[in-house]
Order: sequence, then C-alpha cells, then structure tokens
Amino acid sequence: MTTYTTIDLNWTARPRSIAALLIQSAGRSAIVDPGPESTIEELRAGLKKRGQTFQSIDSLLLTHIHLDHAGATGALLRENPRLSVYVHEFGAAHMVDPSRLMASAARLYGGDLKPLYGECLPVPETSLRALEGGERIRIGEAELEVCYTPGHASHHVTYWEPESKTAFVGDTAGIRVEGDTFLLPATPPPDIDLEIWNQSLDKIAAWRPERLFLTHFGFIENPAEHIQLYRIRLKEWTELTRKLLESGADATDAERAFVDVMTSEIRSTVPAAAADHYIFNGGLRLSWLGLMRYVRKSASRA
Repeated sequence: MTTYTTIDLNWTARPRSIAALLIQSAGRSAIVDPGPESTIEELRAGLKKRGQTFQSIDSLLLTHIHLDHAGATGALLRENPRLSVYVHEFGAAHMVDPSRLMASAARLYGGDLKPLYGECLPVPETSLRALEGGERIRIGEAELEVCYTPGHASHHVTYWEPESKTAFVGDTAGIRVEGDTFLLPATPPPDIDLEIWNQSLDKIAAWRPERLFLTHFGFIENPAEHIQLYRIRLKEWTELTRKLLESGADATDAERAFVDVMTSEIRSTVPAAAADHYIFNGGLRLSWLGLMRYVRKSASRA
C-alpha cells in the first residue's frame, strides 16, 4: 500500500503556505519538494509524527529548484548523505553550486532572503539524479512517471502516479489552498513562458488526473476545472501586464498598478484572513516582474 501525506511546513508561522509531500510504500520513503531550509525543523517534526526521520528517507523528488521547494535539499544531505535527489537536468548544476541561485534570489528579496528561506547548501554531484522527462522512479510499490513541464520554470518537472491518478505538479498549476475555490497564478522571473506553460498544462490534462498536489497548498480534487480556470487566470494576468506596459506608465507606477489591481481583486473575492494569506504567499510584485519580462520578450520576437 502506498500513502501520500501532506506535511505543513508552517512557513513564516503561516499554516497552509508550503507543503512537503511524504510518500511511503513497501518500506521505502520519499519527499516531493522538501521546502526551504528555514522550515527544516518543521519538516523534521512532521516526519517524526509519522514515524520517519531524515535518515529513513530514501529520496527527494524536486519539481524545481526554487528555494521554497528545494532550498532544504543540501541541509538534508548533510544529515543523510545516502539520499538520492531527483531534479531536472537544467537545475542540477545550481544544486551543486547554488551561488548564482542565491545571488538571483538576493536581488529579488534583499534582506528578507535569509529570514524567509534560510541557507541553500550545495548538494554533492554524486547524489543527483538528473532528469529530462520520460523516466520512471520506483518508490516501494509505487512507480512515478516524470514529465517535463516548463512554463513556470525552465527546469520544472511533474511527477505522475497512474495507480492513484495523482499528479504532483509543484507550481505548474498555481496557488490554491486545499478546499478553497480561489486560484492565484505564480509567475516569478526569470523563466515565465505562457505558450510552453499551456503545453505543460495540456500534458497534465491528458492524463485525466483525479487529483493534483500543489506545493501551495495541498490536494485539489477537481483537476479538469482547476486547469481550465488556471489557463484563464494566466491569460488575464498577462493581458493586464501588457496593457500596463503599453499605457506609457513608468515601471514603478505600472508595478504598483498591477499589485493594487490584484490586491483589490483578492480582497473582494475571499474573506479578510484568506485574502491576507493569498496576498502574502502570492508574491504579487514577483509575479509582475515575471510577466513583465515575458511580455517584453514576446514583443521583441513579434
């Protein structure tokens, strides 16, 4: 029997923000996206409640290398050097030497970087299992298929488990807390590409999954509806970005306008506490920067 258990990492003392997923099957264990190093003690405590430790885990399955998903990887290897780390080949080098990854994050987050995400320690190259898509990963009795799903990030993969009809999609399908109806895109720089993102959503939809697992946050039970809505949301955000850039407003004013519009929409759609949660976790300024880069690149190619 295979079990899939959500571990709430309680990021910045905000429950239901970042989820790690524990897979247990026939005496083997794996974690999909262990989260940032700043929440490593929450991960440790969550595993302990389920009779697991860092030493009992066999592998880490990274959907992509953004710090909120994979930042704890190097720290986990320090405690359990036998871990196998699965990651897309485009992200593998940044796991071995995270200096460029951290420098890029520092430009975005400034002094908030360490409180939010902690450290990002290097991963030994011998521990990495570089993926390109099409591989199969066995965890006990479970077999997961690897699918390359760029759009949010050029090094993003999705793990598909056909027996349970569950797709572990990382950030490919946005931010939506389990049980909520509200759905928020996540479009940070530098890799946003709507054309290939929609192709990735096509791949996931073609499996006809019965559940999606989102790192932000939890299981979604209506995948077809969710994916269709997400396509619409991505298109709406992109069109707003394009209009603001074409309005002649300077970059600071355009960014402020985007954030204000999205903040107002969130506050008018969901209750106050939930709105605060989505606004904080949504990183609206970062989403603006990612979409602005994409729209400008698209215009230069036209």
